[in-house]
Amino acid sequence: MSAHGEARAAVEAAEGAFPGWSSMAPAARGGLLQRASELLLERQQEIAALVTEETGGTFGWGMFNVQLGAGMLAYSASQADVEAEEQEIPSHIPGKRAKAVRQPVGVVVGIAPWNAPVILGVRAVAAPLAYGNTVVLKASEQCPRTHTAIVEALRDAGLSEGVISLVTNDPKDAAEVVEELIAHPAVQRISFTGSTRVGRIVAETAARHLKRVLLELGGKTPLVVLADADLERAVAAANFGSFMHQGQICMSTERIVIDRSVAEEFAHKRCERANSLKVGDPREQDTQIGPLVNEEALERVTEHFEDAVAKGAKVITGGKAQGLYFQPTVLTDVTPEMLVYSEESFGPIVSIVPVDGVDEAVRVANDTEYGLSSAVFSRDVDTAMSVARRLQTGMCHINDATVNDEPQMPFGGVKHSGWGRFGGKAALEEFTELRWITIQDSPRQYPI
Repeated sequence: MSAHGEARAAVEAAEGAFPGWSSMAPAARGGLLQRASELLLERQQEIAALVTEETGGTFGWGMFNVQLGAGMLAYSASQADVEAEEQEIPSHIPGKRAKAVRQPVGVVVGIAPWNAPVILGVRAVAAPLAYGNTVVLKASEQCPRTHTAIVEALRDAGLSEGVISLVTNDPKDAAEVVEELIAHPAVQRISFTGSTRVGRIVAETAARHLKRVLLELGGKTPLVVLADADLERAVAAANFGSFMHQGQICMSTERIVIDRSVAEEFAHKRCERANSLKVGDPREQDTQIGPLVNEEALERVTEHFEDAVAKGAKVITGGKAQGLYFQPTVLTDVTPEMLVYSEESFGPIVSIVPVDGVDEAVRVANDTEYGLSSAVFSRDVDTAMSVARRLQTGMCHINDATVNDEPQMPFGGVKHSGWGRFGGKAALEEFTELRWITIQDSPRQYPI
């Protein structure tokens, strides 16, 4: 069967399974998702090894992926009772009762990326399934076996044929497959996590078919360090935020926007931290920095680094590549003319941008087309909160790293980082239909 045909068959199977799954008791649906969560944990080491094989992520990164993915399934299992969200609404018409009710929408398509394959694969399916939808997961071409492992856990937990389906494809067939999945009349929602470039294509395709889409896209995440910040804490958070998973996380810290009065001390401490990281074989449990995912990623990071140096950036540490490995790299004297200032690097490279005062810090932090995550460090929480409210990002963390995720939190961005929110009650908005239903208990007089 062609890739186009496989996509259509998956949607048709999901359409056929929807009536039975959506009418199942919420507790029963939740129980199956809870069992799937347990199966993921039972298979944690096996799946973590797949993550390393397919994406180059360290073993620890794969283990963390499974841990959080299992947590997402468990949380969604506890949220399966959509009817509990019904609200009585007072009506001005005598004898009328009114309700706002939420119902599953039907077939949901989830398009998941490779960089956090278990977390983001689970995120694409967990909430929609809990709310009574059936789901077609389009696997990343980079990690089809990892995404298959998620679907196998769900099926082994007892989800029947069609409730969860997996579509895999060759890279050359991606556009055709995505078009078929979005265009199919049975598909009611699409979620996509990935680059802004591809997200724009998904949004345009969905718009042609009047389909609602949830997008979580790229980032150029700032970590703002004010003059009174605890530098040890800021450096620790920046090191984690910049270099965890080789900087290949949508929330990765790519810019340190820092008050000039503490920039030099921060840079020195940052250099020490970066140099202490162990770069090595991702299969070894003590490795902290593994290889980039592929040659294309290495070329992008190298281009950003070489362009910055050619235009006057100073290398604090790093900057060398060996094979697919790129050393954790810290640059300073970065200016807006450099690619690394504005384009998403998606690698282990971070810029230090000194500023004078709070207002300039806010201006520079917002000087990007992206708006996913951010962080602010200050000993004065009220000041930090004021800055956080001025930052144009969907998420902001005070005195913590830019990389944060919890199943119950509203996760998503603004500007070119997408729209809509995964997680918590926000997911209910995305993956259910809000309806107005009334009951007229007594006869009503009409004007004609």
